[in-house]
Amino acid sequence: MKTLIVVPARYESSRFPGKPLIQLTGADGKTKSLIQRSWEAAIAVKNVDVIVATDDDRIKVVAEGFGAKVVMTSQKCANGTERCADAIANIDIKYDLIVNLQGDAPLSPAWFVQDLIDSFENNLITDMATPVLRCDSDTILAFKSDRAAGRVGGTTAVFDHNNKALYFSKEVLPYSNKIDAPIYHHVGIYAYRPESLAKYITWEEGPLEAEEGLEQLRFLENGCHIQCVEVKGKGRAFWEVNNPSDIPRVNMMLQKLKIS
Repeated sequence: MKTLIVVPARYESSRFPGKPLIQLTGADGKTKSLIQRSWEAAIAVKNVDVIVATDDDRIKVVAEGFGAKVVMTSQKCANGTERCADAIANIDIKYDLIVNLQGDAPLSPAWFVQDLIDSFENNLITDMATPVLRCDSDTILAFKSDRAAGRVGGTTAVFDHNNKALYFSKEVLPYSNKIDAPIYHHVGIYAYRPESLAKYITWEEGPLEAEEGLEQLRFLENGCHIQCVEVKGKGRAFWEVNNPSDIPRVNMMLQKLKIS
């Protein structure tokens, strides 16, 4: 399938202004911007095209400086999915699949994206697919620690026995006091059929999306089939940069994984 990975990035953020340009320290002691590390995660996937989609000239200058192709998008885009839709409307090439690898997910392994792409083979019912990773006890404790401190941390996913998404939340779901509970971390990557992405921007934000601040809930609120694709960490920890407090944790993971 001809696939485009879009790395959406915006400068203005209520929780973390300027987040795409913050510096993360790799195993070699050198720093790179968050947007560069996320782009490098994207280009590690084989046989795909990659662009950065932004509405900010500061991000554009930095991204072009490390070699990314940049597509400018509207400042009216409310989230990364809308930014992906806007970006593909401004390019001439047609793709079978659009992947949104968010600009705050530099620890995304290439096989997460490949597993998403593979999930569409011989599958006609899925509108959108997204990876989920079963949480180990450390991740569950980190989630609960964030919530206890009033921080919005990672997102969890709940799905049926066919892995069709039932709900996504910034709360830790399902509720459990056990440290080995079947809790799944929703990884911030999405793969869409272009026609599903085109429909998305015609729908108004619904009450669940508004309350949770999770863009994928708009698909669920409009009856779409979201396939949760369980991926394996293969010994790699995963975390996103949601808050300034996540920077030391991600730096530590980059160094542990020997990512320069």
